[in-house]
Amino acid sequence: MKEAVDKLVETASRALSGLGEDPRALDQARIRFLGRKGELAQLFKELGKVPEEERREAGRLLNEAKSRLEQIFSQASVMSREMVASRRESIDVTIPGRLPPMGLLHPITQVTVEICRIFNWLGFETVEGPEIELDYYNFEALNIPKDHPARDMQDTFYISEEVVLRTHTSPIQVRTMEKRKPPIRIIAPGRTYRRDSDVTHTPMFHQVEGLMVGKGISFGDLKGILTEFVHQMFGPEVGLRFRPSFFPFTEPSAEVDIECVICRGSGCRVCKGTGWLEILGSGMVDPEVYKHVGYDPEEVTGFAFGMGIERIAMLKFGIDDLRLFFENDLRFLAQF
Repeated sequence: MKEAVDKLVETASRALSGLGEDPRALDQARIRFLGRKGELAQLFKELGKVPEEERREAGRLLNEAKSRLEQIFSQASVMSREMVASRRESIDVTIPGRLPPMGLLHPITQVTVEICRIFNWLGFETVEGPEIELDYYNFEALNIPKDHPARDMQDTFYISEEVVLRTHTSPIQVRTMEKRKPPIRIIAPGRTYRRDSDVTHTPMFHQVEGLMVGKGISFGDLKGILTEFVHQMFGPEVGLRFRPSFFPFTEPSAEVDIECVICRGSGCRVCKGTGWLEILGSGMVDPEVYKHVGYDPEEVTGFAFGMGIERIAMLKFGIDDLRLFFENDLRFLAQF
């Protein structure tokens, strides 16, 4: 019995020496050696098999072993708590923590925010509208009749005969004019959809449309507002020009070009040697549009404009492939 008791105490001591400061491992060891079904309890059960003349001495040895083991585990528990407390106290809570990597705004979002900031500064209010739009607001109210080429199935996503995914954010202009009386000065950023996909086109893209309606508004006001926008977006040294064009809902209409941001007007591959890059379309609101919203074209005039945000972002950041904006490659996005 003495050999068994001595072996048990030695085994428990070796086991405790390898536990370190783990309190759960210490509890498991206590159960192993001192639990009701532990190794010491098993030795107490063996007392009945010990000869009667040796039983008293064996009992004394077991009780001494129990006291010794309890003392060992008590000391180990105290040491474990002290080690944990010491480690906690060694942490300097005044040291700045390590910040996790933070995401940044997508370049399309950055350019959208910048465009809205400029026009808000110029007095324009930002408004929004539905991406799933009625044919009436997307086409007819903008003077685009049923047989207009823009209605071709190759360009428009039709949900039904009378419902489409909006091809521009101009429907918001009509909806706003229906609800408000002049003067109106709004911009409408948002997602738009067309059936097209290559290095310069995607089925889903972003636009910002603008509208200003009131008394005595002229083409000169249009030129002044857009010139200020271009100079704030691309810099005061960038030249621009207005070219005659055609849009169903404006008359007269013009496209706005800026000096090539790559070659500064000297001619390169990006601008196809012309020195100019088209960035937006604009014009005076056609009187036919006013009739759909109950405005008197004899009383009010106004202008509208629209631009692709991806186009502006490509020129501003020098990007030559539109698809980079939508591939979510962190090597690309991290540059912004």
